[in-house]
Amino acid sequence: MDIDIEKNKQEFNELLRSVGREGTDYLIEDLEALGFYEAPSSTRFHLACDGGNVQHSLNTCRAGLMLREQMLLMRPELASYLPKDSVIVACLLHDVCKADIYKKVVKKRKDAYGNWVDVKAFDVDYSNFPMGHGEKSVIVVLRSGFDISDNEMLAIRWHMGAWDLAFQSPEQKNNINTARDKSPLCGLLQLADGIAANLIEWGTGKEEELW
Repeated sequence: MDIDIEKNKQEFNELLRSVGREGTDYLIEDLEALGFYEAPSSTRFHLACDGGNVQHSLNTCRAGLMLREQMLLMRPELASYLPKDSVIVACLLHDVCKADIYKKVVKKRKDAYGNWVDVKAFDVDYSNFPMGHGEKSVIVVLRSGFDISDNEMLAIRWHMGAWDLAFQSPEQKNNINTARDKSPLCGLLQLADGIAANLIEWGTGKEEELW
C-alpha cells in the first residue's frame, strides 16, 4: 500500500498541535528520533508498510471523532467525559510504542509455484525499550514532557482491552474494567482502534513485499 509519509506526518503534527498542549514540540521531536513517522503498524495484519503506524493513528482519530459525535447525539451528558482534545490526543498517541520495534528483514516464502523466494518483511524487536504496549506509549509521551490527562493515560494504557496480555491476570483485568467504568474515553478508544484496524484498514496486511 502506498502511503504519503510526509503528508501524513504534517496532518498528524497539525492535529496534535491543535490541542494546544505544553510539550507538543518536544514530543514531536522525540517521535521523529524514534522513527515513528516511518514505522509500519504491524508485521502483516494491517498497514504493514512504511508509514503505516501514522496512517493507523490518523484512521483511529477519524473513527474516534466520528464515534464521539454520534455518541453525544445519543448521550449528550457524556460531553464532559469525551472532550474533543482528549479524543484527538488518545487516538493519535495510543500506538507510539510501536515507533522503534519493527525491523526490515528479508524472509523466505514459497511462491505460487512452490519455489522458495526472498521477500521483504518486518520482524519485531522489543529490545530497545521492553516496556510493554499501552504502558510504553504512556511512558514515551510522559518522558517527552507532553501535558497528558489522567483519562487520556488510562485510555492509552488499556486500549488493547481483552487483547492485552495483562487481561489474563485477574488483578489487571479488574484494572481494565475499572478504567472503563471511570472513563468513557477508554471504551471510545478501544472501539476506534478496532474500527480503524479491522474495517478502515481491512485488507492492508500482506505476507510479502512490505517495504
